[in-house]
Amino acid sequence: MQIKCLVFNPFQENTYVVYDETGECLVIDPGCYDKEEQHELTAFIEANGLTVKLLLNTHCHIDHVLGNHFVKEKYNVNLLIEARDEVVLNAVKAYAPNYGFHQYAEAHPDGYLLEGETVSVGHQEFEIIFVPGHSPGHVAFYNPTEKVLIGGDVLFRNSIGRTDLPGGNFDILINSIHQKLFTLPNDVTVYPGHGEATTIGYEKKNNPFCALPLS
Repeated sequence: MQIKCLVFNPFQENTYVVYDETGECLVIDPGCYDKEEQHELTAFIEANGLTVKLLLNTHCHIDHVLGNHFVKEKYNVNLLIEARDEVVLNAVKAYAPNYGFHQYAEAHPDGYLLEGETVSVGHQEFEIIFVPGHSPGHVAFYNPTEKVLIGGDVLFRNSIGRTDLPGGNFDILINSIHQKLFTLPNDVTVYPGHGEATTIGYEKKNNPFCALPLS
C-alpha cells in the first residue's frame, strides 16, 4: 500500500491518496481549493495511473472538505461521511466566505460510514473507527494488515485536535484516544490531518495531552 500526502489550503491540511498495485485509490479529506491545488491532486493521480474509487471524509470541518465537490465531479465518485457530521458539513457554506473561501462549492454525501464496517480499495481494507470529540461524527480509517491509521484531527504528534469548535468536547476526545486509538498496536503509524506522521506507541508515551501514566 502507498500513501501520498498533499498539503493544501491556508490551514496546511493533509489530503491523502491511498492506493496499491491494482491502481485503485481512495481520496481522503480533499482540502484542495484553488486551481493550482486541484491540478496538483489530479496530476499525481494521472502520473501514477490511478483510478479514484471513493471519496471519504474523516470529518467535515472546512479545511478537510474544500475539495469535495471538485473530486466528486472530476472522478464521478461517491462521498461518504459519518452521519453525525452532516450538520458540520452543511454549515461550511455559511461560514466559508468569512475565511476567504468565496468560491466554495457545496457537496452532499452519497452515503454514511458506520463503525465496525469497512471500506476497501484494491486489495486494501480499512476498518471504520468512530472517534468523536474534535467533531461529533469524526471517524478514522485503520488498516490492521499494514498497521496504518488515517486519523484526521484526533491525534497529532505531541498534540491533539482542538475542541473549541461547535460539537467539540475535550473529555470525549480524550476518551476516544484512550479507548479507540491507544488500544491499537504501538507500531501503528498515524497519518494525521495536519503535520507529520507519528505512531501510537510514541504518543502513548510522549503526548503531553493524553500520554498514559507509566506503569
